[in-house]
Amino acid sequence: MITMPSGSKRWWALGLIALAQFMVIMDTSIIGVALPRIQADLGFSPENLSWVFNAYVVAFGGLLLLGGRLSDLLGARRMFAAGWLILLIGAAVAGLANSVTVELAARAVQGAGAALIAPSALTLLMMLFGAEPKDLTRALALYGAAAPAGGTAGVFLGGVITEYVSWPWVFYINIPIAALALLATPALMPAGGTRRGSLDVLGALAVTVGLGAAVYGIVRAPEVGWASGQTWLVLAAAVVALGAFVAIQATRREPLMRLSIFRAPNLAAANIAQLLLGAAWIPMWFFLNLYLQQVLGYSAFPSGAALLPMTILVMIGMIALAPRAIARFGPKSMTVTGLAILAVGLGWLALVRPEGTFTVDVLPASLVAALGMSLAFIPSLGTAISSARPEEGGLASGIVNTSYQVGSALGLAAMTAVAASAGADRLGDLPALTDGYSAAFVGAGIIAAAGALTAGLTLRAAKRQPANDAEPVHAG
Repeated sequence: MITMPSGSKRWWALGLIALAQFMVIMDTSIIGVALPRIQADLGFSPENLSWVFNAYVVAFGGLLLLGGRLSDLLGARRMFAAGWLILLIGAAVAGLANSVTVELAARAVQGAGAALIAPSALTLLMMLFGAEPKDLTRALALYGAAAPAGGTAGVFLGGVITEYVSWPWVFYINIPIAALALLATPALMPAGGTRRGSLDVLGALAVTVGLGAAVYGIVRAPEVGWASGQTWLVLAAAVVALGAFVAIQATRREPLMRLSIFRAPNLAAANIAQLLLGAAWIPMWFFLNLYLQQVLGYSAFPSGAALLPMTILVMIGMIALAPRAIARFGPKSMTVTGLAILAVGLGWLALVRPEGTFTVDVLPASLVAALGMSLAFIPSLGTAISSARPEEGGLASGIVNTSYQVGSALGLAAMTAVAASAGADRLGDLPALTDGYSAAFVGAGIIAAAGALTAGLTLRAAKRQPANDAEPVHAG
């Protein structure tokens, strides 16, 4: 028996769920400005410094499916609380760390906590709002808007904290927020029961190793080289582990991921759309920040401020525009349109100049890209989650989170290689840097265009009700 919050309590619960999305994204961006201080104090080598970021991403991406399965078996509310507790512990240790090994281990613990929070948060959202399509679309809009808010807040807070306090506080800031979430969870979240079933430990190990190795190989490839034996050995190990995972799932009575789940209409197609959306959007955000700092000469804080118009438009688009557009045109049309608009914005950004300005070279193109993101994210996310059976909500949430995170890592690593080959590795050479960043924007634009084409060919149109701005069509 599930006890559901009533009335306005559901929306307070949604606020906590959006906070969870805000935090897991903020934790990927808040450390950027602090990295030089962390390197100086803990003795990181230049080659290993990026792993303060990557340790979090590898653990997060590798454990998401397991987090989704645990949410289905042990209860979403229980896993949501467990994730916050693990995140709190990891943040405390990361702030107190006095060595490279402890710092990286603590970041991996934070990633593991995020891997429990993310799928259980989406499951709780579906439990609270899934029965009412109008409220569901609005809830997904607020949830989606929390991601760009977290990314931008991380850049701001990282700069302010590092400059005016000290770098450990980029981790300590998690502690009071996690404590508040732990206190509020029992009162706000639906008390769903547990479900009988066994945990596929071997499958969980195989998929965690496989996804972890894939993300590890992808994010490390620009550093050691795509043609190096190490890169291909790690990626080959990832393929073997993921192949073993598929074989295990096909033979177990209670698998970690029922392979037939992908027969659900639109589930696979929506996950591909999310993967390609992440592969286009994250490189754009990353290289736009580099263009602002390394070509236009912005420092970290003004660079974060320059991203504010784009972030504000994404939030407004997801909360106010996307639900109405989905209601009028349907989730398939908006996913395709959003990805196409994102591709146009990225193509426009590819025209950046060495002597460019924010108002001419960055602002208009970034706003077009932000509009595309805001239109594509909500319908593809809602379709991916609502296509699964209710009892597999945690699994569906884990799959779609994994799709977006792995897409982000793959896209960023690939565009990093493209940018470097086009001149982005020549620091101080503004024309070469600009050429490199332009090439990355072109590549990301091609990914977004491929996403629009793929979504147009594979997504099925939802059954439409008469258009009504107040009654969005269900995404499933």
